Amino acid sequence: MAHPDPFAAIADPNRRFLLEELRRAPRTVNELSQGLPISRPAVSQHLKALLDSNLVSVKAEGTKRVYAINARGFDRLNLWLDQFWS
Repeated sequence: MAHPDPFAAIADPNRRFLLEELRRAPRTVNELSQGLPISRPAVSQHLKALLDSNLVSVKAEGTKRVYAINARGFDRLNLWLDQFWS
């Protein structure tokens, strides 16, 4: 299955903030929404875009969903960017 363009996913500043937070540690939607001036449902929508682009992963822990960086999802970004340093 093809994933949406990861560059489109990271074009949004809120999504980049979420990725920076997840780079530090896996977090729940509630934890992530504390650092943003947007609602929890909006954070969930941004996380879905990042999930669809394969940039984050999610795992259920009891009633919580914990999001984390999916390092393999960044391969497409890295391959494209690396051509400029070769």
